[in-house]
Amino acid sequence: MTTRRSGQRKGLTYSQAGVSIAEGDALVARLAKNNKAIGGFSGLFDLNVRGMREPVLLASTDGVGTKLLVAQKLGKLDTVGIDLVAMVVNDLIVTGARPLFFLDYYATGKLTRAESDAVLAGVMAGCREADVPLLGGETAEMPGLYKPGDFDLAGFGVAVADRRRLVDGSTVQPGDVVIGVGSSGVHSNGFSLVRAIVKRARRSMGRRYEGLDATLGEALLRPTVIYVRAVRALLEAARPTAMAHITGGGLPGNVVRVLPKDARAVIDTSAWPLPPLFARLQEWGDVDRDEMFRVFNMGIGYVVVCRPGDATRCLKALEASGLPAWRIGEILRGRRGVSLK
Repeated sequence: MTTRRSGQRKGLTYSQAGVSIAEGDALVARLAKNNKAIGGFSGLFDLNVRGMREPVLLASTDGVGTKLLVAQKLGKLDTVGIDLVAMVVNDLIVTGARPLFFLDYYATGKLTRAESDAVLAGVMAGCREADVPLLGGETAEMPGLYKPGDFDLAGFGVAVADRRRLVDGSTVQPGDVVIGVGSSGVHSNGFSLVRAIVKRARRSMGRRYEGLDATLGEALLRPTVIYVRAVRALLEAARPTAMAHITGGGLPGNVVRVLPKDARAVIDTSAWPLPPLFARLQEWGDVDRDEMFRVFNMGIGYVVVCRPGDATRCLKALEASGLPAWRIGEILRGRRGVSLK
């Protein structure tokens, strides 16, 4: 055993290396105070599958992408957590599944109370909107891997569905109607192109441009719509043949994923009003129309395919949930694909 002599240099601590265990513990304590599901080493969930003959679990994971850089630049971090939840649960519900719980991963170079509270308050707000508990997560402080002020988010969700009632696109047929549900803006895809456009055009995040009802920064940071409650109402009113979350790849790249090999979707791009934000981005960046539709949702964040006789019920159910919805296309016989007109 060695004895430290008076005046001897002290050894390094974890805090001196850049990681504050105390701050991390305090964050967990604040979260647990408002969320009884958090605590210990794992979260416990009571799986209730009553009424399902063949319950199956579905899982999804996603992030927010470079939208985080816009949020950091503007110092507004309280909505990206909503985006995180939305990107995961919106993928889960396209099968008709019921989201069960959510977990998050928050990694940063330096854990600070103001930043972490804002980010995780958004996560919890998103979970409330999606009607799922935040069952747990990981907060990692990693100096050296992340620069001061940098952070990243990842989310993980699990849902349950009855295998017999999965909405998987297998019953889509010619004559089916394509319904588009409105987005709140760019959502959480395409921000690398957004940032390049804004930089090239030298636009100010703090200025309100033609057609926008907010500053450019505010419009870009509007959180992704969480479609959970609207889809729940839809499923009570009718039975869609397919559903798609419009993320990276836009309408062409996502709708095609739920079509059988002998069906193609024809979408009329004049069937809904193009949000001014997309018009400004296209103008400022001189971006080709097809590229805009390949990268962005262009005002349609979610798509429902249904039988013609169910179209009115679907539209009414979605609109009653407070979301704008339009009949935007139809399914024709042919090689699987999506045509825009």
